Amino acid sequence: MRNDRLRSILLQRGITPEQLAAEISVDPKSVERWIAGRTPYRRHRYKVATYLGVDEVFLWPDALSPHQIANASESEIISVYPHRWTVPSDMWRNFFEGAEREIGILVYSGMFLAEDAGVVNTLRRKAMAGATVRILLGDPDSEEVAQRGADEEIGDNMAARIRNVIVLLRSLRNIENVEFRAHRTILYNSIYRADDQLMINTHIYGFPAAQAPVLHLRKVAGGDMVTSYLESFDSVWDKASPLE
Repeated sequence: MRNDRLRSILLQRGITPEQLAAEISVDPKSVERWIAGRTPYRRHRYKVATYLGVDEVFLWPDALSPHQIANASESEIISVYPHRWTVPSDMWRNFFEGAEREIGILVYSGMFLAEDAGVVNTLRRKAMAGATVRILLGDPDSEEVAQRGADEEIGDNMAARIRNVIVLLRSLRNIENVEFRAHRTILYNSIYRADDQLMINTHIYGFPAAQAPVLHLRKVAGGDMVTSYLESFDSVWDKASPLE
């Protein structure tokens, strides 16, 4: 079966099979055979995925066994914090400071970040340096936000927090490369992205996010945990509306 994913990415990037072959030191006919459906050796899969900036499993989903994927995914875990409040404040700043290409934030309010002038300044500087910054806030008028407020027994305070955050982050609104959207999604996790690293704040029914655990993840070749969260982020982003 033809590898349409590999073929499509090459077309999107304007990369010919000959160019890819030269980059990873193989015969151009090998690349043509990969496009036709042959699975390359692991070392070549890794080089191709790295060069194209995509995941190896995305290009060759059947190349790794479930056991190999599970082992690689476990290696993606850098650390686990029992509660979000146990994550050092400078950790958040250093986390976003390390981003060069993309920063993503998916929350209901994310008040703790909006109140941190160091984090806000980092987002501004990164955007001005060319990084894409995508921020997803809960729609304060949505049923989902109202339900979250009810679950935490804070009522309308959840919507009020979101409105406060919109004001606190107003300095970012007109900066190139920064885009805000409002979502109407039931969040099972808050997601924070800095290139290939993620901070995942899990949600626990009846508890505020600050009391829930945080996973610090980094993408590892062959793993699919980070990829799953990134796909989830993009799914919410695609369904969200530009923030008025």
